[in-house]
Amino acid sequence: MATSHVKRASKYRFYPSDAQAAELSRTFGCVRKVYNMALEARTRAWQQGERVNYNATSAMLTAWKKTEELAYLAEVSSVPLQQCLRHLQGAFVNFWEKRGKYPRFKSRKKSRRSAEYTSSAFRYRDGKLTLAKMKEPLDIVWSRPLPQEATPSTVTVSQDSAGRWFVSLLCEDPTVKPLPATNTVVGIDAGLDHLLTLSTGEKIANPRHERKDRARLAEAQRALAKKAKGSANRDKARRKVARIHARIADRRRDMLHKITTRLVRENQTLVIEDLTVRNMVKNRKLARAISDAAWSDFRGMLEYKAAWYGREVITVDRWFPSSKLCSHCGTLQNRMPLHVRTWTCDCGTTHDRDVNAAQNLLAAGRAVRACGAGVRPQRSTPGGQSAMKQEVSRREP
Repeated sequence: MATSHVKRASKYRFYPSDAQAAELSRTFGCVRKVYNMALEARTRAWQQGERVNYNATSAMLTAWKKTEELAYLAEVSSVPLQQCLRHLQGAFVNFWEKRGKYPRFKSRKKSRRSAEYTSSAFRYRDGKLTLAKMKEPLDIVWSRPLPQEATPSTVTVSQDSAGRWFVSLLCEDPTVKPLPATNTVVGIDAGLDHLLTLSTGEKIANPRHERKDRARLAEAQRALAKKAKGSANRDKARRKVARIHARIADRRRDMLHKITTRLVRENQTLVIEDLTVRNMVKNRKLARAISDAAWSDFRGMLEYKAAWYGREVITVDRWFPSSKLCSHCGTLQNRMPLHVRTWTCDCGTTHDRDVNAAQNLLAAGRAVRACGAGVRPQRSTPGGQSAMKQEVSRREP
C-alpha cells in the first residue's frame, strides 16, 4: 500500500526586477478586484434567496473580461483569478459549516497582497521558477533546499507590508515521517512571566520580542504620524514601521518553531489548555503581553507538527481549574489571583503556581488517554447564519 507524503510549503525571499514587480502588482490588484466582485455577487444572490457557487462566479469572470471596463483582467494570468474564486468558495464552505465568519471584502491597504499559481501557470526546472506572463525566472534566495526531486504543485507569491517579496512552494516532502513512539507525556502551561512551564518543572523564558523593540517602534510611529497623508515621505515612514513589526514577528516565529519542534520530538503526548486568546486580549492591561506571547501560533504549530510526526495533542477544557487545584491532594482553592506565584495547600505542599498547573494538565491528559474522558471542548463557532444577515444588512444602503 502506497504511503501518502505530507505536503509542506517552503517559503523563500526573492527580488523581482522592475518588470516582474509591476506584473505582480497588477496581478495582486486584479485578484483583489475579482474576489470583491464575486463576494458582492454572491451576497446579493443570497439576499434574493439564491446561492451562487464557484462555477457561477467562474462564468461571471469570463463575462467581466469581455467588458470594456474590466478588459484589463485579461492582461494578467487567469490562474490566480480562478484560484481566488476557489478561495472564496472555501471561505463560504467554512461559514456554512460554522468554522468561520462570513467572508469579508479585501481592502487595498490592509489585505494581504498575494497570488496563487497552479502547475499550469509556472515552470520549475533546474532550480529556476518562471511564472506565467514573465520572461525571466524569479531571483530567489534559496536559503534551504527543496525536498529531493520535489516538484511544486502550487506557488504563492506575496508581498508583505514592509515591501519584502516572498514565494511559497508547496511540495510533497517524503522526509516528514512519524517519529519512533515513546511513552513520554508532558503537560504544558502557557504564561507571561515564563512563556511555557512544563510538568517536568522546566520553565521556558518569555523573550518578549515586542518589548525589546518597543522604543524603536514608538519612535518610528511618531515619525509616521507627523508625515502628510498621501506623501512619499509618509509611505517611506510607514514602511519603516512595517519593517520593525516584521522583525518582531520573524524572531517570534523562529523561536516558536524551535520550541514546538523540540517538544514534539521529545514527547509522544502533549497536553495543553484551551485558552480563549480572543477574549483574553480584551484585558487592556495584558493585551500587549498576551499578543506578544502568541499562544495561538504556538498551539497551531504544535498541532500540525504533531500530526506530521505521529504525536498526540490533548486539549483540556478552558474551565479546568489547573492553577487552583493542588496536584498533590486534589484540594481546590477558592481564589488564586494572578499575583500569587507560589502558594501552600492545606496538606502542607508548597506549589509553584505554573508548575502545579502544568502537572494538573498532565494528570488530565493521562485521564483522557486512559478512559477517553471528555475534557476536549468544542471550539466556539464564530459566525453562523445570523452573521451573514448582519453582513448583508451592514452593506445595504
